[in-house]
Amino acid sequence: MARKKKETPEYIAMRDLALEQLKSGKSLTGKGGIFEPIIKEFLESALEAEMDAHLDEDERSQGNKRNGKGIKTLKTSAGEVTIEPPYDRQGNFEPDIVKKRQTVLADNLAPKIISLYGKGMSLRDIAIYIEDMYDMEVSANILSEITDRVIPKVKEWQSRALDDVYPIVWMDAMHYKVKDQGRVVSRAVYNILAINKDGKKELIGMYISESEGANFWLSVLTDLKNRGVKDILIACTDNLTGFSKAILSIFPETEIQKCIVHQIRNSLKYVASKDQKAFMKDLKNVYRSATKSEAETELLNLDEIWGKKYPVVLRSWNDNWEELSAYFKYDEPIRKIIYTTNAVEGFHRQVRKVTKTKGAFTSDMALLKLIYLATENISKKWTQPVHNWGLTAQQFAIHFEGRFNLNL
Repeated sequence: MARKKKETPEYIAMRDLALEQLKSGKSLTGKGGIFEPIIKEFLESALEAEMDAHLDEDERSQGNKRNGKGIKTLKTSAGEVTIEPPYDRQGNFEPDIVKKRQTVLADNLAPKIISLYGKGMSLRDIAIYIEDMYDMEVSANILSEITDRVIPKVKEWQSRALDDVYPIVWMDAMHYKVKDQGRVVSRAVYNILAINKDGKKELIGMYISESEGANFWLSVLTDLKNRGVKDILIACTDNLTGFSKAILSIFPETEIQKCIVHQIRNSLKYVASKDQKAFMKDLKNVYRSATKSEAETELLNLDEIWGKKYPVVLRSWNDNWEELSAYFKYDEPIRKIIYTTNAVEGFHRQVRKVTKTKGAFTSDMALLKLIYLATENISKKWTQPVHNWGLTAQQFAIHFEGRFNLNL
């Protein structure tokens, strides 16, 4: 038979007080709530046990011993709790359950605070939420310290080891404002979204720089290689000058597919508004062709119709044609994946939903911290392979024989 636990006078008093508060409709949390003395008793008992363990034979042999108690007020999910932590004479006691300078007992609140921050809530809004839900005030500085717990994870994530081969990679940058030494400056966040060998999306890199350029992309690609990437089969990029050279200098066998949508946008900048509708009708015949040969015939027709009026536009299509037309060698499912950078731009739109209310970030790390948290939430949906990955993987195994192997 199970032995009944002995009910101490203290236990009986707390139980009766809790029942009385419940019957009267009073909260168990907050100042005067029943949880306050329970948490106080637990914390003080734990701290006393930690002090006993700290003052072992070695410490005592060096003259260290207890040196009274202090007073500390902690903010907890049950309200404010005032405890009396023990001190040692030499001041080298470092408790684990309540750190020396800790003012918020937030082991249960920290994940909630970080989650709210990662969904785009401002520190002010989080403070209001915590006060409404838990009847406790938390300053913006304390909330910032709690969200800063993510920083080691960000750095670890940025330097983690990667797969040796990625079939498809999209590369693009986002632009933000950041405060730097009293000034508001521009920053480019370089993101590398990939399809891994299992057909699942994965953000394999996130970097920050003062501006977007091929030179910085070169350092990004070098970092990917240093983290274990040996090969990228297809890289989908915008039309940034020097981008292709940067990629091929690190991964010389990679196929480059420049984004058709970016090329169209750039072309229309130099086409008169009265001609844009007719120009686009003829241009669609090029990039919507069934084969590369047919597309090249349509490109010649486009040149004949519009080349004299818009020579710079047609020259751009011809100069970039090989990297604009790489997708023609694949069937429709693969074409839809690679002929634009829509995948990474879609990811960026999701990130901007979280960052749009922030204005200028206080630092580069504050920016990276929020994008990392947003990415954690977004990537929870990346659990399934992209559509028709089984067939796509088989085609890649044939097109890139020796470079991409099926996991059979």
